[in-house]
Parts: sequence; structure tokens; C-alpha cells
Amino acid sequence: MRAKITYFITAAVLVFYFVLVGSRGLMLIRHGTPVTVTFGVAVLILPVIGVWFLWKNTQFVRRANALAAELDAEGGLPVDDLARTPSGRIDRDAADAVFTKRREETEDAPDDWRTWFRLAVAYQDARDTPRARKAMQRAIALHKKPPAAAPDEPASSSPSVPSSPAAPSSPSGA
Repeated sequence: MRAKITYFITAAVLVFYFVLVGSRGLMLIRHGTPVTVTFGVAVLILPVIGVWFLWKNTQFVRRANALAAELDAEGGLPVDDLARTPSGRIDRDAADAVFTKRREETEDAPDDWRTWFRLAVAYQDARDTPRARKAMQRAIALHKKPPAAAPDEPASSSPSVPSSPAAPSSPSGA
């Protein structure tokens, strides 16, 4: 719940900032000189990019939460029973062990969005956010995709699954 509140507060602050910057851009355009109009248009581009970025991230979070709810309803949501340090952070060795298990599951079923979702959680537990996001994007894409093709149809190539915990794609980067 705390994450949702933080997200909404951050989004509200960003929207306020976009409105403030946008109003300044409009003021520059209204001034009417070639230089201020040019700067005003340039300033208006920033809120447009920001709104697009906020929208894309909000869509990503909504889709990931929908997958989590569906997986929870199926009873397949990963249980958070990892060992933690005294400060409350997940122990790196415990996260790497779970990552290895999740990687193997994903290698065995590369077209199952559920395995990619659990792999994304394992990456996040190992504090590898970029790879967690990519794995979650893959889970979302697979969830949207229609069921597997008939045997007569050629199968599409699957994306690569991380090969080993020692490879560069391992969460610890070892």
C-alpha cells in the first residue's frame, strides 16, 4: 500500500510540475518574439515527454499488477520467504539461489508468461531492476499473445533466457 501512495504522490508532483512548466512555455510563446517563441515551444516539449513517460510507466504498473492478481488467484504467486539481512534487505545468496530456480523454470517453459513473471520477481529480489523490468515486459507481452500456434504453423523464435547465474545476465553480475 505504501508503494501505491508513494507512486500517486510522485505522479501528482510530476503533473503539477508539467502544468507549471507548460504554463511557462505558453507565457514565452505569448511574448511573441522569435527567441521567446522558440524557447516556449522547446519548453512545451518537456511536459509532453514527461506525460508520455508517466503514462507508459503507469500502464506498465497496471499490467504487471493485473498479472500478479491473476497469478495470485491461480495460487502461483512466488512466496517471499527469502533470508534477509539485519537491515531488512534480501540476502544476495538467497536471491541468487531462487534466481537459478526461476531461470531454469523459464528455460523449460519460455512461452509461459507465469515463468517470466516469477523470473522478473527473482531479478527484482536480486536488485537487478533493468532485467526485472525486461522480464516483466516479456510476461506482459506473452499474456497478451493468443494461444500457441497449431502444429502446422511455424513456431516463432523464443527470446533468449538467461543461460547461467555466472553469465552477464545473472542478477549478481558475477
